[in-house]
Amino acid sequence: MTIRRADPPPRNVVGGLWVLASAGCFVVSMSLVKFLGNDLPAPMQAFVRQAFGLVILLPWILHNPLGAFRTTRPGLFLSRGLATSASMVISYYSYQELPLAEANALSFTRTLWVVPLAMVMLGEWVPRARLLATVVGFGGVLLILNPGAHQAIPFRPAAAGLVSAMLLAFSLTGIKVLARTHGQLPLMAWAAVLGTLFTLPTAVLSWRMPDAHDSVLLGVMSLAGISSQYCYTRGLAVAEATVIAPIDYSRIAFSVAIGFVVFREVPPLATWAGVAVIVGTTLFITWHAGRSRTPAPA
Repeated sequence: MTIRRADPPPRNVVGGLWVLASAGCFVVSMSLVKFLGNDLPAPMQAFVRQAFGLVILLPWILHNPLGAFRTTRPGLFLSRGLATSASMVISYYSYQELPLAEANALSFTRTLWVVPLAMVMLGEWVPRARLLATVVGFGGVLLILNPGAHQAIPFRPAAAGLVSAMLLAFSLTGIKVLARTHGQLPLMAWAAVLGTLFTLPTAVLSWRMPDAHDSVLLGVMSLAGISSQYCYTRGLAVAEATVIAPIDYSRIAFSVAIGFVVFREVPPLATWAGVAVIVGTTLFITWHAGRSRTPAPA
């Protein structure tokens, strides 16, 4: 009897599973950032996360140090490293101070920020529909902020979340430029080294010696964050961006569940409305960008 070998799952299914794993790891990492926030400041946690990633990457860097750091664009690497480091520190502060659902929703505005940054940094022409979707998306941010309402979220950490998303969008736009002439190792090596160096000063100023229990949680937080980044990169390499984008928003569901179980957080109606607007507009932007890149049939 001949046993027929099962066909491998479609690439989009595999990529989607990687992104789903990335979303789960991300929410675990940021939940631990929030959980540890009362004892360990955001700058210290960001430094530990960056240093942990550098240690993991070190064998590949030492194997080919010249290849890891060879570049003709050191200025762009430096500016991107600074933006990424600042984004991480500010983001950690936002997650510590805001409910998980609101902090996650604000982090998704990075897709909205990419539109104006791509126009300025890359000289890209952006269709009117995408610009309109971006404006509507930021209207969803106002719904989440809910200014003047009894349940309005704190302004400072909310503003930090938006600034963090903008800086991350700048970093992602920089990757698009650098990826044209650099391989994956230089992109990762520069990010790991500069991230560790740039977060060190603020970590020293706010350092608190963690006990054994907090040290273990810091390690889990860092590992979950690195795993999230790895899984997302794998998913992006396998699946189409228009497939990945909706799955990445599972972070909202994960954050609501963990926020309720661990932190007893229940998002108000205004947050759900704002999340719907942000998710809808960013999905439209992703779909519209992918549609614009699709060649017309002959």
